[in-house]
Amino acid sequence: MKARESGMPEEDLWNSFYDAGCIVDKLECARNGNEYIVEFGSGYGTFTLPVAGRTTGMVHALDIEPELVALLESRARDAGLGNIRAMHRDFVEFGTGLPSGTMDHAMIYNILHIENPVDLLKEGLRVLKPGATASVIHWKCDAWTPRGPSMDIRPNPGQCRRWATDAGFTFLRYQDLSDCCDYHYGLLLQRP
Repeated sequence: MKARESGMPEEDLWNSFYDAGCIVDKLECARNGNEYIVEFGSGYGTFTLPVAGRTTGMVHALDIEPELVALLESRARDAGLGNIRAMHRDFVEFGTGLPSGTMDHAMIYNILHIENPVDLLKEGLRVLKPGATASVIHWKCDAWTPRGPSMDIRPNPGQCRRWATDAGFTFLRYQDLSDCCDYHYGLLLQRP
């Protein structure tokens, strides 16, 4: 099941919105260099490739678009990154397919405008080890952005925090990402 308004823009435009390496560092996606990570909606691999370069653990990159999965697999090979497992998967409808309590970090980026965000966050929580973290980024609501879901479904940081708490996460912090991108905010969460 595709997320509402989930169409990806042209890749050069998409990548111009982010310093992806800066974001994965600020949100501590790979703190010790040996994390097992799941990414919900890997798209072009904008965040997948930088995070895979920062860990020796496996990065499970899930996307509903088979052509984007194939593109990511090709880019991972070209970059010599053997620790990316790109998977074509409708994780909104069917979950990740990953075992419970096995991941060190979950990346939930630009997707919480879906119809049931708490269910997605619960799946993220399920696959994390106790004490493991999840990071969320989404489009800002208080500024003009060149893209993103319509404002009537675009969540603000407070909504994302409430949804995460409802899913069972502990809120760690709001993360200012202004030195990484102009249009997004971030949250860091933890599985108790």
